[in-house]
Amino acid sequence: MVVVMKERVSDSEVEAVIAHLVEMGMDVHRSTGASRIVLGVVGGGTVDPRLIELMAGVHEVLRITQPYKLASRTFKPDDTIITIGDVRIGGDEVIVIAGPCSAESEAQVHATAAAVKRAGAKILRGGAFKPRSSPYSFQGLGEEGLQLLRGGANAHDLKLVTEVMDASQIEVIGKYTDIYQVGARNMQNFTLLRELGHTRKPILLKRGIAATMEEWLLSAEYILSGGNTDVILCERGIRTFETFTRNTLDLSAIPIVKELSHLPIFVDPSHGMGRRDKVAPMARAAVAAGADGLIIEVHNDPDHALSDGAQSMFPSQFDRLMAELRIIAPAIGRSICLEPVARRGWAR
Repeated sequence: MVVVMKERVSDSEVEAVIAHLVEMGMDVHRSTGASRIVLGVVGGGTVDPRLIELMAGVHEVLRITQPYKLASRTFKPDDTIITIGDVRIGGDEVIVIAGPCSAESEAQVHATAAAVKRAGAKILRGGAFKPRSSPYSFQGLGEEGLQLLRGGANAHDLKLVTEVMDASQIEVIGKYTDIYQVGARNMQNFTLLRELGHTRKPILLKRGIAATMEEWLLSAEYILSGGNTDVILCERGIRTFETFTRNTLDLSAIPIVKELSHLPIFVDPSHGMGRRDKVAPMARAAVAAGADGLIIEVHNDPDHALSDGAQSMFPSQFDRLMAELRIIAPAIGRSICLEPVARRGWAR
């Protein structure tokens, strides 16, 4: 249920409505839109909407039919904007996250961070704890990797996103990262999602390999219901019968999620395609379709990467992609980082 307050409602009237709902056993989440305060009401209690509508300051009471209440546009009609320092996610600018799959060495992290920064990325990505299908694959450097990533991000004035795999890692990762990433394998790890709901750092929530859009939004609901309102959805491809690509990148998720939810949506074409030569076309298509941002794997020497080298772009390829995106974004009323591009040869 959503309680929409009148335009010039007083704080005391809002607090009175909240107190009444809480007394009835409901959880209340407050959202301030462009012109009205909206209260999202969830919980197991029984509320007669007519009685709430009679309270001072209430404009109307609406039922939310979707199972995801706080993630829906009914609760929050305006787009969510997430601010991390000078980076605004979900606004007019398309934000690009780039970096290696895993932190491998100080030289590798700094070289890649410098390259993606020159090209216009705003956020560095990189893994320190890696969930791998095989127990014999490189599992990441742990906290040493986090230190390398934080150092690379700080040295090149970038924000940092890295993956959290388990609730026990939240505290240590929180010392280093600006954004927690929840990978596809953990999209329905509800214990982890609940714990992340109690944090106050943004969460990048990737879609599961076989998840419907409703299941994805319900996973976001777990985080939102805990009080963390800064959730970024990330489409990274789903598993279908197609075997030529690593996954099937579902770009239809962009306009559908934009209609259903106020949360920003990013696209990960690297995992969606699994081949570096197919990343750029899908990244261009994602921006054209309205994505709020991209997350792209870039490595200073991808042919010798310890993980996901085949889908990691060379810095020169990433330079060219960013230049192309600067042409596409204005055509749909968006912008992208306008810092000069260091052209180091686009042949590779």
